[in-house]
Amino acid sequence: MTQPIKQINFTIVPDESTTTPGGRTYANFCAVSHTPFDLTVTFCDVRPLSEQDVRTAEESQTVRVPIVARLVLPFGVVPGLITALQEQLQAIKETQAGERPQWSKGPLN
Repeated sequence: MTQPIKQINFTIVPDESTTTPGGRTYANFCAVSHTPFDLTVTFCDVRPLSEQDVRTAEESQTVRVPIVARLVLPFGVVPGLITALQEQLQAIKETQAGERPQWSKGPLN
C-alpha cells in the first residue's frame, strides 16, 4: 500500500545572520545573458572613468568594470523574479507620486 503524499506549506525568508560582512554589495550596472539551461545576471560597479579609461574606451569601444556578483538562475525562478521586480517598481512609483504603496502579503517566488 502506498503512503499518502504529505504536503507542507512554507515561506522562504532570507537569513540575515548569514549575511556577508558589510551587509550589502552595491551595483549600478546589470548585464543579462542566457544558455539553453539558465539565465545569468551579472552585476557590476561602474565608477567614474579616469583619463586613461576614456582613452582606452575611445580605442576599443569598451570599458571593463569590476563584477560584484554573478547569479545563475534556473528558468523556473525567472517569472517570479520578474513579478517581484515589477511589484517593487510599482511601489517605488506610488511612493514617488505620494501614494501609499500596495505591498504583497508575502514573498513572491
